[in-house]
Amino acid sequence: MQIPQDSSTALLRQVKRIETNDLMLQARALEASFLSEMLAHAGFGAARESFGGGIGEEQFSSFLRDAEAKQMVARGGIGLAEQLFRSMAKDK
Repeated sequence: MQIPQDSSTALLRQVKRIETNDLMLQARALEASFLSEMLAHAGFGAARESFGGGIGEEQFSSFLRDAEAKQMVARGGIGLAEQLFRSMAKDK
């Protein structure tokens, strides 16, 4: 049984679209991870000297940084995801 040419072309386009979406999702996740690390090095979420949350604040501050980084990427980020996406898509 042969697949009609139009169907196979449409299927290939759909597969390419899915791969593209996966690549962009991975690129955005990598940008969020990068931003989270940069926020950590910039001191975002560091324990305060007075009236801080103690050891609990230190342990959970990474969750706050990760959430902030994901929101930054969702709002456009710094453009790293687009560059990563183009680089990964070029290799396919």
